[in-house]
Amino acid sequence: MKIFVAKLGFKTTTDDLRQLFERFGTVDSCRVIMDRDTGRSKCYGFVEMPIDEEAYKAIVETDETEFQGSVLQVKKSRPTAPSASKTDSRPKQK
Repeated sequence: MKIFVAKLGFKTTTDDLRQLFERFGTVDSCRVIMDRDTGRSKCYGFVEMPIDEEAYKAIVETDETEFQGSVLQVKKSRPTAPSASKTDSRPKQK
C-alpha cells in the first residue's frame, strides 16, 4: 500500500521517514519529495508498505502525531490519474 505523509518538517529526511514507518513493519520504499529548483523539502512524502495490515496500523498510529516538531497528516495515497498524452499542436501537412 502506498501511504501519503504530509506536513513533514523541512529537515525530515527519507531515512527519518523510513525509520518512523519501519516500527510498524516492512517498508518497500520511502521518499521525501524535494523541490527541483531549491533542493528543499516540499514537506510531504510517500511510503510503500507491502502488507496492508501493517500499513493501516502505521496510518492510524502516525496520523495527527508529532514528528520532529510537526504534526503529521497520514493517509492512504490516492491513485494518480493517468497523465494526459501530449498532443502535437503543429498543423497537419496534407
